[in-house]
Amino acid sequence: MGKGKLAKFADMETYGNVFQYPYSVVSDVAFDMRGKWREQYFGNGNPIVLELGCGKGEYTVGLARKHPECNFIGVDIKGARMWTGATQALAEGLKNVAFLRTNIEIIDRFFSADEVQEIWLTFSDPQMKNPRKRLTSTYFLERYRRFLSDGGIVHVKTDSNFLYTYTTLMLKHNGIEPLIATDDLYGEERGERREGRGEYFGERGERREESILRREAASEIQTYYEKMWLERGLNIKYIMFGLPSNGELGEPDVEIPLDEYRSYHRTKRSTLDTAK
Repeated sequence: MGKGKLAKFADMETYGNVFQYPYSVVSDVAFDMRGKWREQYFGNGNPIVLELGCGKGEYTVGLARKHPECNFIGVDIKGARMWTGATQALAEGLKNVAFLRTNIEIIDRFFSADEVQEIWLTFSDPQMKNPRKRLTSTYFLERYRRFLSDGGIVHVKTDSNFLYTYTTLMLKHNGIEPLIATDDLYGEERGERREGRGEYFGERGERREESILRREAASEIQTYYEKMWLERGLNIKYIMFGLPSNGELGEPDVEIPLDEYRSYHRTKRSTLDTAK
């Protein structure tokens, strides 16, 4: 029989790779490792990569296995899910992995300026009703700017056409050209390119890709739910863009068709067809 939530929480209290600072804790206890993750936890000078909304940590652990030259931190508020990845990382002796249990709304309290080089958003809730809660909204991008290096990379991998469309419109509205944008990640790999897909190129035709992990990291790991969505026939969308530290950000004023589903095997409840 698997462990219950309370047992998992008790385990994580003893885990050296887990830091738990939800709203109720961080308001009273300062996070002393802010700005010192490399020095005090990882013990190296390697780049730091965050996965925000990491769930069970499948991507965080998977990337850490394949890329020992980087440090990875999975962030989520759901501790019972995070336990899976944290336990696996300990069992495998992965020293380049940590997990931070906190609310993403306060993520900037845990990292100082230029401390993080890349962010991964893997299958985030599209939050079709609430723009402020979307992890690619200007509300969150402004927070990422406080600790992401100038031009630091943001990866967005999603099954949601709504979130993909919203993110591409948000980037366009703010004059940020994606480095890569595809509405069918695996179709592209099969050679099924068509207009509007694929990588973006500079004025001289050079490939504009500055990611530490490169484009291949988007397809080399598939989560449990991603595999189910692929079996269901849903395309996996992927965007990679550099986030500049300066410049005012604004939201696009465009109606976007809603997804036909809320999650796996569940249809949408809303009677609306579009949202901003």
